[in-house]
Amino acid sequence: QVQLVESGGGLVQAGGSLRLSCVASESSFSINAFGWYRQPPGKERELVAFISSGGGTNYADSVKGRFTISRDNAKNTVYLQMNSLKHEDTAVYHCNAVSYRGYTRHDYWGQGTQVTVSS
Repeated sequence: QVQLVESGGGLVQAGGSLRLSCVASESSFSINAFGWYRQPPGKERELVAFISSGGGTNYADSVKGRFTISRDNAKNTVYLQMNSLKHEDTAVYHCNAVSYRGYTRHDYWGQGTQVTVSS
């Protein structure tokens, strides 16, 4: 069972920056991919960005050019650097880790961290 703990959320003005961190309870070398998801008020959870074990990344169109996902395997940590924040980025951000045991996929989730962008 992988436990994930997020930090770094808060209140920021539009145009500002925040960096979210997510620390995994076990070696991130055993984790195939990390992702950051968000759930805006009254909306469905959506994928923001993910990074594979090989370092490949993908982003939602709405954050391309503004957000950067990265991982530090030595620290078992994944980051989400968020620049040029907009009011519509306001959401609870959740860290996700994916690992495979044989052919079985396991998803693990953090408790979430609130990001509020004032306009």
